[in-house]
Amino acid sequence: MSGASPSLGAASATARRIAIAAATIGVIYGYDIGNVSGALLFITEEMRLSPALQGSVTTVLVAGNIVGALLAGKLATAIGRKPTMIVVVLGYAVFAAWSGLVSDILWLDVARFFLGVSIGLSLVVAPIFLAESAPAAIRGALVVGYQVATVAGILAAYLVDWSLAASGNWRLMLALSAIPSVLVVFLLVRLPDTARWYVLKGRHDEARRTLRLVDPSADVERELAEIRADISARHGGRFGEMFRRPYSGATMFVLVLGFLVQITGINAITYYSPMIFKQMGFQGNATVLGLPAMVQAAALLATIGSLFVVDRAGRRPILLGGIAAMMAAGVAMILVFATGSLGGGGSWWGFAAILVFTAGFNFGFGSLVWVFASESFPARLRAFGASLMLTADLVANLIVAQFFLPLMDGLGGATTFAIFVLLAAIAWAFVFRFAPETKGQPLESIRAYWENGARWPADHRG
Repeated sequence: MSGASPSLGAASATARRIAIAAATIGVIYGYDIGNVSGALLFITEEMRLSPALQGSVTTVLVAGNIVGALLAGKLATAIGRKPTMIVVVLGYAVFAAWSGLVSDILWLDVARFFLGVSIGLSLVVAPIFLAESAPAAIRGALVVGYQVATVAGILAAYLVDWSLAASGNWRLMLALSAIPSVLVVFLLVRLPDTARWYVLKGRHDEARRTLRLVDPSADVERELAEIRADISARHGGRFGEMFRRPYSGATMFVLVLGFLVQITGINAITYYSPMIFKQMGFQGNATVLGLPAMVQAAALLATIGSLFVVDRAGRRPILLGGIAAMMAAGVAMILVFATGSLGGGGSWWGFAAILVFTAGFNFGFGSLVWVFASESFPARLRAFGASLMLTADLVANLIVAQFFLPLMDGLGGATTFAIFVLLAAIAWAFVFRFAPETKGQPLESIRAYWENGARWPADHRG
């Protein structure tokens, strides 16, 4: 038997369709959060928006994210993972198209809010659908592929914005993702729901058929038994248990970490980098939209690079190194704005700082932070942990989306980025003090760390 890793090429036709659907949804999601950065330049000119109204175009999207994320778990359990994913992509199609047809800021914000609800559903359900549907042999590769597809979608958004810069067609920038959204519906309807959901609903024959479709070589009865055992282990969890010992420490850790992921400013760059580049002295819409595409290409490479080294270097060095890069880049941005070197060489120093900031985030926080929510709790509380971290993340995202442009307008770039450097320093200190190194550790050992008051037990072997 060969020692080579299982590949998608060797997977069943159903598994390949799952992979293609997941990658397409990841790209659409990335596109829909990235396309506003370029579109906002032209929306602002056409509708004469103040900084606060400019911020509303992104803020309502994040507000919708929160609503969608809160609804996702119950909806996916009630109607199924696959039907919820169909709701997601139909929402992407309808509200992306609507965003491109509106004529005033009120209806644009309404369309963006409901697009945000669709994204919020996707944030929760897409990883669940993928993890529960994929064959065990290629599950890790598919989950990683979904993350890479999301970054690729953001890059695609910047490239589309750049290609349309001469025409200023912001409506097409926002509406274009409706096309792949409609197409992926036809792929999703041909897929079964997940075996786990069928077992949850007592539909064991359908679960058995699904397992055979996804992985014909699997030991179906053994996998069904494992699914039943895992569901049983998750039964009985209560939300209040998250805030009592021995899990209160882990709960506070994932809440603070989820908040720090976003409050340190990454989505200020994702949403508003063309405006930042304009303030740094770059001229011409093609330039200020082309530069963010280069930044996202670096982010994609950083994400892939992190995946190659994390199992050797460990999680703490990756996280701390990524945050340190964000801090260094933030200091460079302060100097660029404080010295007034916003033309010629100074603006290119600013571009380099934005690139390093974004790459540092994707190398550290972007690639690794979400694993802590799944590792820190027993199975019965794991979904609560992930939901709490996502909620904290989205609240911080909402704050950044709403207040970044008014801060830049009122306090200036140097002070705004000084705030981000301070927040990144707090994040670095928090990770250094509280984040355990979990490389190579079984889930039971990691939970024991938190159950032992955020200390490794005496018999722990690092």
